[in-house]
Amino acid sequence: MGIEDRPNGDQLLARFQADDRARLRIYIGAAPGVGKTYSMIEDAHAARREGIDAVVGFVETHGRAETEAKLADLEIVARKALDYRGVVLEEMDLDAILARKPQLCMVDELAHTNAPGSRHHKRYQDVLELLEAGISVMTAVNIQHLETLNDAVGRVTGVRVRETVPDTFLDRADEVVNVDVTVQELQTRLRQGKVYRPEKVEQALTNFFRETNLSTLRELALRAVADEIGEKAAWQRQKEGLEPALIPERLMVCMSSNRAAPRVIRAGARIASRLGARWYAVYVETPREAPGHIGRDDGAALEHNIAMAQDLGATVVRVKADKPADGLIAFAKREGITHVVFGQTARSRWEILLRGSTLNRFLEEVRDATVQVVSLNEAHV
Repeated sequence: MGIEDRPNGDQLLARFQADDRARLRIYIGAAPGVGKTYSMIEDAHAARREGIDAVVGFVETHGRAETEAKLADLEIVARKALDYRGVVLEEMDLDAILARKPQLCMVDELAHTNAPGSRHHKRYQDVLELLEAGISVMTAVNIQHLETLNDAVGRVTGVRVRETVPDTFLDRADEVVNVDVTVQELQTRLRQGKVYRPEKVEQALTNFFRETNLSTLRELALRAVADEIGEKAAWQRQKEGLEPALIPERLMVCMSSNRAAPRVIRAGARIASRLGARWYAVYVETPREAPGHIGRDDGAALEHNIAMAQDLGATVVRVKADKPADGLIAFAKREGITHVVFGQTARSRWEILLRGSTLNRFLEEVRDATVQVVSLNEAHV
């Protein structure tokens, strides 16, 4: 799994014949227009030339003539029409693909949210069902749609991406291909009308497609794929009994019922991924937040935060203690935690004197852990 040139037809065939397990290849790009869909289509043609039964389950050309022309001679499974409040919406026909049962299926727009009435809420869940059915999949996603990078992309670009894919989905991938072009080339494609319609070009160039934005997104994409390479390499070394870690990294995210806590959870998931560490999302249930006492809004926020942590691969732990610091310190010492992520709101010195600081107490009693503090102030969320 790694950053690589796309394989030729012989290499594709060899990989598909290597084992019976359905394979997943993910094409990652820094932004729309870098060529992810075009690359997938080219690889689908190469697969078919080598006798692999490949179909197009869903592709979105966005009206790009070159991409549409490339689809010629490929078998495209017809989309499914869904009636929602008098509007007909088209989605990938999952059942038709399962019935057709090709060896390989191309599925574009991985982060897409399916229309109401679909079997799954998200398209990546459709992909998982195809894989479970023994159908290999090629799919594509832009870096801003990875859940743990949601905050970073929002801060850099000023655009909050609503449709996301949990980073744990990448763990299922057999190969991740970074589809990359220079900032200048991407901006040229944009001006030539190869990304958006002409009337949208100038607005895009002064907003999302600014040079500074695209440079940062390219860096994020490269790092994300490099992280995946590192994780797979570490796993393979462990599998073969090579260079086992003497002191395995363990990360704890201090989770709360704060509605801004998803930012802390995402940061923790990202750090855990880079470290290759097992990680825990730990919530301390104090008497004030025990069942029957916790407020309705806080309870709903807590359940949302727990679900997010689980989706991102955390082991969620609920401990009971009179004070948050007591529970967090006890857990960190018991589990040998090496890295900790705290969320911190702005508080006055007077508040800290009166109520104490969970972070300060933790630092005093757990001296061997690396601590990172993520701001929960409204302006930074």
